Amino acid sequence: METLKLRPSTDVRLAVYVAPVALNLGPSEEVVFEGHPSWRAILGFYVKGIIVVAIVAVIASLVGASTLLVTVIVIGGAAVVVLAGLIRRIATRYTITTRRLNIKHGIVSRDVQETKIERVQDVNYRQTAFQRMLQIGDVDFDTAAENSASDFIFAGVANPEEVVERVHNATEPSGPPPRTREEAERRWDSGL
Repeated sequence: METLKLRPSTDVRLAVYVAPVALNLGPSEEVVFEGHPSWRAILGFYVKGIIVVAIVAVIASLVGASTLLVTVIVIGGAAVVVLAGLIRRIATRYTITTRRLNIKHGIVSRDVQETKIERVQDVNYRQTAFQRMLQIGDVDFDTAAENSASDFIFAGVANPEEVVERVHNATEPSGPPPRTREEAERRWDSGL
């Protein structure tokens, strides 16, 4: 029987322990980054949803719906928009380890995208003017593959430059540079 080691959650606001069930770490593999899209990344979704709810409520009042029905539409619609945004955020998890990149979407059904960290060729991040104000951005990982479906994008992460830095630290060899050719070959053979 395999035992699970509990590790503290990376979110410092929560005093909860999360078991690493979904991502089985290999020997000497460490989590470098783990997170969701920032709550600020779904503000646009919330604004659009609330506008749609308001339009539906105005149309309902213009066609003669009762005040009670219009109130139910506004409160119920706002609740659905907030719940949908929350589920959308929680259902997406980004993980970077010292060996791989992993993106998981979904709660009931899953869409998992994963690649080895050594396949990453370029790491870039983009921020629109609005994203810069919100301190979020999209981190784009270009991998060594022929099709564009193999590209990874961590959309709407907080502090994207920090994510890029963590990837660079995960892909760089640990320790000082080798002093001799033999030491370099030993490191190469051992995967360091």
